[in-house]
Amino acid sequence: MNSSAELLEDPAPERPRFVLASASPARLKTLRNAGVEPEVIVSGVDEDHVTAENPGELARTLATLKARAVVSTLTDHATVLGCDSVLEIDGVAYGKPGTPEVARERLRMMRGRSGILHTGHCLFDTYSKQEFRELASTTVSFADLTDEEIDAYVETGEPLVVAGSFTVDGLGGPFVEGIEGDYHNVVGLSLPLLRRMLATVGISWPSLWQHRTFEYDEDEAAKYDETRGGPARALAAAEGVQRLLPGGGRVLELAVGTGIVAAELVALGNMAHGIDLSPAMLHHARIRLPGHVAAADATRLPIADRRCDAVVAIWLLHVLEDADPLLAEVSRVLRPGGVFVTTTEKSEASRVADGRTPKEQRSQDSLALLVARAAQYGLTLDAATTFTGHNQARGGGTDPIYPLVRFRRTGS
Repeated sequence: MNSSAELLEDPAPERPRFVLASASPARLKTLRNAGVEPEVIVSGVDEDHVTAENPGELARTLATLKARAVVSTLTDHATVLGCDSVLEIDGVAYGKPGTPEVARERLRMMRGRSGILHTGHCLFDTYSKQEFRELASTTVSFADLTDEEIDAYVETGEPLVVAGSFTVDGLGGPFVEGIEGDYHNVVGLSLPLLRRMLATVGISWPSLWQHRTFEYDEDEAAKYDETRGGPARALAAAEGVQRLLPGGGRVLELAVGTGIVAAELVALGNMAHGIDLSPAMLHHARIRLPGHVAAADATRLPIADRRCDAVVAIWLLHVLEDADPLLAEVSRVLRPGGVFVTTTEKSEASRVADGRTPKEQRSQDSLALLVARAAQYGLTLDAATTFTGHNQARGGGTDPIYPLVRFRRTGS
């Protein structure tokens, strides 16, 4: 592993290009929470002048127009999802109210009643030249709001820009007393329906989130180090890692980012390489580690078996949906006796530093969870240390102390 060329022996296959033809922050958040990072292209369709024979067909027609509008702008292949939602009450379709007066009138009409939230879904796959149009409908029961509650809600501005003048995942949540059907459909898209639609064009749901990237644009990448503690935190992390590394070994850092930690590892006498999926971050990493970084997925490393003396992951596991694919790859590329060094309990370290209570839900960097899963891949915990996250204090708290652990690769 003396040059970056060895890192590129077996590049990971390209992830399907999945485009969301919607400006809705709620739809984007729903997909992200489900492990999917879509490319967002806003359609620009004028919704106010579209009509249909009933509210459900209106939602489906608008979704189709959005998907087709975005497809018409593409210069290469993609799978495009268009969505639109309308609320039906007494056979009448209600979209975004647009003004406080209309929102106030609608909320007074809706209180104490039930309606049907329709979300149209149109999936257009340019690879297979297929288009699928589906509708998901969910019954929503509204609380009997007071005039004061309605006025206060309208003043927030939220109901002016959402279909039906309400949200279930925002400030309007307490005003929804019941849902019959798919919760995510009320938010803006039905995840189970989308999964089935993608399957019809040969795209499995895991193929979208298994290779999930955490993209940064050039401006974000340029400011990343400064907003994450800068050189002081990078040096502290590298010195902590160094205490757990074999001397002078070949080190691969996963999600190398701007290369700020890996560069410190080089200064400490290691032969360091890095991989990342973000082009903007790699631009900076290549300046710090010329010839020793590559674009690759940590769950599909382009490295032959048993080539690395050490693999390092700093603040990575806590953002994963599932650490098992990464652990399997780490085990594969480590030589017998090689080590995997990683931060653990990141969110807990930050919460303790800020004086907050621990989370109930454990993330993928939970030490207890990590030890059990790593053991399945011949990785045994055998050492630990800590380092201080300099310049990371928030709200008057103290800088967090991050745990670092070392797993040793057993077997042949």
